[in-house]
Amino acid sequence: MDKTSRFLANSSTALEQLRGLIHQHESTPGSPLPTERELSEKLGVGRREIRRALDVLEEEGRIWRKQGKGTFIGPAAPVEPLALQGLVQQTNLLEVMEARLQLEPGLARLAALRATRENLALMQRMLERINKVSPDDRDLNELWDSAFHRAIAEAAGNRLMLGLFDAIDAVRRDPAWQHLRELARTPERVDHYNHHHDSIMTAIVNRQPNEAAAAMRDHLLSLQNALIQAVNLEDDSLL
Repeated sequence: MDKTSRFLANSSTALEQLRGLIHQHESTPGSPLPTERELSEKLGVGRREIRRALDVLEEEGRIWRKQGKGTFIGPAAPVEPLALQGLVQQTNLLEVMEARLQLEPGLARLAALRATRENLALMQRMLERINKVSPDDRDLNELWDSAFHRAIAEAAGNRLMLGLFDAIDAVRRDPAWQHLRELARTPERVDHYNHHHDSIMTAIVNRQPNEAAAAMRDHLLSLQNALIQAVNLEDDSLL
């Protein structure tokens, strides 16, 4: 397996590609998806990563499964991401974090004001998934972490901001930066991040927009600091 294939063996990458595949067929809800084996070969990722990504899509209501029949596209299609061609080469992870810090506290604020009962239930399911993941499984932690943040973005009820979130998140998940993201997601930090998630969720459930925005900002600042340390560590290793 070459270097590129190893980079692509990532659940977040599989999720992004599956979102694109579902978007192509949004006009025909109920259409069957290929089998896990076929998706694995088509998208160039492992079957484990395909299964994990499908779990997220099922929780979001994008797909539904019937035992012995297969997996089918659900009625809700994801927002089409903004054009990203060439953007990854023009930016870096720290700029991505700056963008997240500008956008996501506002999304959390709006979610506290607008989240429906269904939105809250989805976010709670995402949190339960996160809390069941081993801190050592960085791939699965990143997958459900991203899904939780996207559920907040959806709950904000602003399609343009959701599109911006999807664009930033797609850039963030670029395989070239996977190593840095993993350095920033140590088991100790995962516990810390999960505590932040609980604080964000509590503020949203209690309809506290200012507290939700502050909790999201604290969470992202913590992640930004971890990424800065990872970048510095990477630079030192090259000296």
